[in-house]
Amino acid sequence: MFGPLGYSLAPYIRSSRTLTNWITPIANWYANAMGYRKYGFKYDDLLIEENDQVQRALNRLTPREQYDRAFRLKRASQASVLHAPLAKEEWTPASEDVRYLAPHVKDILKEEQERKLWDNTVVERK
Repeated sequence: MFGPLGYSLAPYIRSSRTLTNWITPIANWYANAMGYRKYGFKYDDLLIEENDQVQRALNRLTPREQYDRAFRLKRASQASVLHAPLAKEEWTPASEDVRYLAPHVKDILKEEQERKLWDNTVVERK
């Protein structure tokens, strides 16, 4: 897929059991090395909010998802002020680090493509 989220090899890797078994430990190591889980973030919390598509996707979250996101941001801000990551038991586990915002962003990109297609349609009289 092309767009703000870039091109993804994930479908190809998931289709091969060997590649999945080889890439998964590297992906987990990389996600842990990034350090965002130490502050209680999920990956989608790091998306740039100034992007119009991300702003629209944030409006599509359920009230519970909005509350959880705000809580994670405030908790991470406090940890940053204290210059220390959260306690180990408060880190985001890999099992909970799911993409909650990306599906909304993808839907918005599809809607924009469809809108461009239909906005350029010319109706001619016969």
